[in-house]
Amino acid sequence: MAQRVLSGAGAVPSSGVGIVAWYEPDAELPDPPDPERVDGEAEHERYEAAREEAREELQVERERLRERVGEEEADVFGSHIQFLDDPQLIEPVETEIEGGLPAEHAVVEGFKAPISQFESMEGRMAERADDLRDLRDRLVRILTDSERTDLTALPKGTILLAERLTPSDTAQLDPDRIAGFVTAVGGRTSHAAIFARSLAIPAVVGVGEELLAVESESEVVVDGDAGEVVVEPDEETKERAAGGRDVEILEGPVETSDGRQIEVAANLGTAAELAGAVEQGADGIGLFRTEFLFLDRERPPDEDEQYETYAEALRAFPDGRVVVRTLDIGGDKPIPYLDLPDEENPFLGQRGIRRSLGPDGDLFETQLRALLRAAAVEGGDLAVMFPMVATVSELDNALAAVESVAERLEAANVSHGIPELGVMVETPGAAFTAPEFADQVDFLSIGTNDLIQYVMAAARENDAVADLHDPRHPAVLRAIKRCVESAEATDAWVGMCGEMAGDPALTELLVGLGLDELSMSAITVPDVKRTITETDSEDAAALAESALAAETKAEVDKILRDKP
Repeated sequence: MAQRVLSGAGAVPSSGVGIVAWYEPDAELPDPPDPERVDGEAEHERYEAAREEAREELQVERERLRERVGEEEADVFGSHIQFLDDPQLIEPVETEIEGGLPAEHAVVEGFKAPISQFESMEGRMAERADDLRDLRDRLVRILTDSERTDLTALPKGTILLAERLTPSDTAQLDPDRIAGFVTAVGGRTSHAAIFARSLAIPAVVGVGEELLAVESESEVVVDGDAGEVVVEPDEETKERAAGGRDVEILEGPVETSDGRQIEVAANLGTAAELAGAVEQGADGIGLFRTEFLFLDRERPPDEDEQYETYAEALRAFPDGRVVVRTLDIGGDKPIPYLDLPDEENPFLGQRGIRRSLGPDGDLFETQLRALLRAAAVEGGDLAVMFPMVATVSELDNALAAVESVAERLEAANVSHGIPELGVMVETPGAAFTAPEFADQVDFLSIGTNDLIQYVMAAARENDAVADLHDPRHPAVLRAIKRCVESAEATDAWVGMCGEMAGDPALTELLVGLGLDELSMSAITVPDVKRTITETDSEDAAALAESALAAETKAEVDKILRDKP
């Protein structure tokens, strides 16, 4: 049989070869009974119990996903938890129950209008319909006491095909077993696509109805670079896909076409991701989250355990830089051994450096001791970054803590070093005070995921304001430029470690804004490096100047779309 090619959107720039298994969604509900036979009060109680059970499941899965792929990605389940308390979802279901439907049927009917409303929108808002379907199916499964479709035990080499994959489905996928996945609907900004990038699973989304004709047990190639699915591929196509990505892995620092060097690093959430970052050609680590060391355990890691982890990261990049972010724990993370407050808005409460300089002072000192000891090992250059800094006094206190720890290590004759010290710019306070910060530190690293939501006053997990949470907005670009100009006036360098840094479509703009370093998911490192080598600094600067002068996001979109 001759091979045939289906086209979609490449979600992850890598290729996989395997055998098709179709994801079968849960069976439809049988017809509801006569309304007169339905006990409305009992159904209300069942619905409330299901909501509570769903909440507990989501909290567990959120923590599990945080460990696997990172905090930002795990927040999708935080959004689902919020949906559980949304009157626009609760009230329609209750109305259906009062009309005589059992709770599971009421959930299906009550979610129809909100899902349809999101489907009628454009872009990221349309993709939020998947979140509602995911939550709807979870509630129905709980109410019908059904087993969840298990996607964790598929045969090795499976290519999973589905009309759509919900965030819960995708979070189950095991990169060691799944050679790729393909969906008929969905886009590159869907949660399924974002999870796939974090898990480095080849993926093509939005293929359309043609995909539905592909039979189980077919052999296919998923080409995430080209956005293609090759059904019954010939030997040459299989060998090319099995041989790895078409994109060249560029080892070592890269330069623009006119010779400006830009460091391209990887964001890591666990030590297990080190090898993958090296394989993708990352120059170093631009964001090494340390939360994984502290979560899901009865007591915090001791100094030696932390030291070994940091030293391992430095040895993995003997010629590069490893930027370690100190503990960024906030009131939303359940850690049994910490007395975390029950705050109304934990993301704007005690988290990051606020806890390190307050109730978690002992943990902070232990982490600094481990970091300063690691700075003395033979390997790459260590840099330490403080999260959630909003004021100069916080930075002063953090720097004083480092100095104090260094003095104690010196007095005890413990081998140590002084790493580069920097601030993670993720609050408007830090962006507006960037000149004062840059004067005192070695670097600024812009965390765009949080900075955008605080600059735009739009929570990234709140679908109702998702359009405001966009890196292309002129307000965001001007905040970034302010940080760059602040660093340029000093000896500090400035990087970016938010998701914005890993989008090749924005690379030229970021080069033009003057970033010295970009850090991202490891899987996107080769594409960003390649784009940098094809970028001219003067053209990039002109592009950035035009974008900074724009008044709206739509104008910036047009500038990026129309660039030569």
